[in-house]
Amino acid sequence: MTDTARRRLLALAALAPLAGALPAFAQAQSTGDAAPAAPGEDKRLMEMTMGSADAPVEMIEYASLTCPHCAHFHEEVLPQLKADYIDTGKVRLVFREVYFDRFGLWATMVARCGGPLRYFGIVGEMYRTQREWTQGADDAAIAANLRKIGKVSGLTDEEMNACLGDQDFANALVERYRQQASDDGIDATPTFIIDGEKVSNRSYEEFRKILDDKLG
Repeated sequence: MTDTARRRLLALAALAPLAGALPAFAQAQSTGDAAPAAPGEDKRLMEMTMGSADAPVEMIEYASLTCPHCAHFHEEVLPQLKADYIDTGKVRLVFREVYFDRFGLWATMVARCGGPLRYFGIVGEMYRTQREWTQGADDAAIAANLRKIGKVSGLTDEEMNACLGDQDFANALVERYRQQASDDGIDATPTFIIDGEKVSNRSYEEFRKILDDKLG
């Protein structure tokens, strides 16, 4: 990762604690799973996954919550993959957030605030309404839109305030993304790592061929 990219990520983290920076945000169900947290680990930082841990194929998705192509994948392709491969125990999906803008980081903080049981439900709603919540006259308006999604998903003001005002939480998310993106060479979204093989965005039929080949 370049020095420019690192500086950009640090700037995103600095903008993250909305409870202080954006009063409009601070005061104004899922079938997902999660990897077990280590002792003392913040559960909000757990790896978010769908499917059996014993599935023979692992599919890692790198996606931004503000990316239209990612929204299309989650709306049109993922439901088919889930029905045919994830729910049947053939594939385990690992979802990793990418931060190309501060709104994607804010959205992640809201989604992870709900914990693993609500995470994919919140993410799904963010993708379904992406065109609406990403529109706003200023940062406070977009933050308020995200807050509405959190409340519809059952989060309280207190829960969102605790997550969105937590600088350590924001820093940890950005640092983990920086390391994972560097390790896997992520520079676009969505990008997939299927059993170690880097794969660009595809149609369901193309994903099906790749997965069937992996499954033998």
